[in-house]
Amino acid sequence: MNTMTGKAPAAQTTTNSCGELAPERIIQQQFKRAEQHLSGLDSGLLEVLLPARRTITVNIPVELDDGQIRTFVGYRVLHNRLLGPGKGGIRFHPDVSLSEVSALAALMTWKCALLRIPFGGAKGGIACSPKQLSQRELRRVTRRFVSELGDNIGPYTDIPAPDLYTDSQTMAWIYDTYDALHPGENNLPVVTGKPMAMGGSEGRSEATGRGAVLAAERLLSLGAVPQLSSLDGARVAIQGYGEVGRVAARLLHERGASVIAVSDSRGGVLASNGDRLDLDQLNAQKAETGTLVGVAETRTITNADLLALDCDLLIPAALGGQIHAGNAQAVNARVIVEGANRPVTPEADDILTKRGILVLPDILANAGGVTVSYYEWVQNIEHHSWPLEDINGRLRARINNATDRVVARWRAFASDQDNGERCTDLRTAALVEALERLTSVLEQRGVWP
Repeated sequence: MNTMTGKAPAAQTTTNSCGELAPERIIQQQFKRAEQHLSGLDSGLLEVLLPARRTITVNIPVELDDGQIRTFVGYRVLHNRLLGPGKGGIRFHPDVSLSEVSALAALMTWKCALLRIPFGGAKGGIACSPKQLSQRELRRVTRRFVSELGDNIGPYTDIPAPDLYTDSQTMAWIYDTYDALHPGENNLPVVTGKPMAMGGSEGRSEATGRGAVLAAERLLSLGAVPQLSSLDGARVAIQGYGEVGRVAARLLHERGASVIAVSDSRGGVLASNGDRLDLDQLNAQKAETGTLVGVAETRTITNADLLALDCDLLIPAALGGQIHAGNAQAVNARVIVEGANRPVTPEADDILTKRGILVLPDILANAGGVTVSYYEWVQNIEHHSWPLEDINGRLRARINNATDRVVARWRAFASDQDNGERCTDLRTAALVEALERLTSVLEQRGVWP
């Protein structure tokens, strides 16, 4: 605790801020690849869409339980508000940086545009080690962060949500702090992912994992992968067994898929008999010991081992930059479903495309969370609640629609003889769909004044 600081170690910051894994470089590369397919547009319109509209950096002094004062650094980036108020999670992690948050905010803009959700992109984070902080300390950090942001967040301005190492409890603290500073108003829509008793939505905690499974299911049903038309019988490996990976594993199991391997930050396990893992045993082991390692009839593997497994679906649901130029050649999946944000670098995209491995991109594959967050926001504004079956039905319809459009665009790339050296993968197809919507709205709204 006493060695805790508000900043990530210098070595980690250097690694993440330059080279292939640099977050903003990845976003810029992806943007440029999609831009090549957007002919006939004023280049100035596209230039409006890449940079963030607003970035905020705040220092957060907090008194720890032992009486010491530590100052943490927090960020909130509002990338774009063309379609509506900003929307995006708040993450707590030692490696949080302005560069990372800016990149993630841009992804949220593309994601909302692709899913046709009336939000713009935003993101926030605090550089801290949440596992080394008590609940009381986390509460103080959260409340002070919200008070520093002031009116830069709001139900019709910028709406936070859970992200890495934040949850419904964190959102409850955000709501309570904002509500105390804005008495007499309906402040429930200021944040989504809240506890059910405080205006949270049915299905929100499972939405990201469910959306990933729905997108993969739809992709296969559209015949995108030869000899693999459904999840039934598919062999799946999942990197990251948090909320997203755990939910995805259960839903895949229900659909007849075999989850053969999973991993978390402490290591992974592979079914030793070549069959599916026992998810009940896996969850019990994780709850009791904090690690997946040690489940009966499994073999311990590393995260690197998991990424190279022979499987039908590989779901990276942990951190960004997991599949890169250095290991993309070792990937043996038929489809990669990006449960995390930007887990595959542009260089890896090129290698995987040449090898015939499809990548279902993050702005589609993990869009379930923001979709159900939107539903929660609407319910809060209406002072109403929807049943779970209604929410899941709406989520399925929206994911299916977006997947259909992305696959149709991807197939149009394949039939276009003029594509030449331009990228024609699913990610580029998804980004073109998103950017076309955004540029159309920008043209209609005009640039003020």
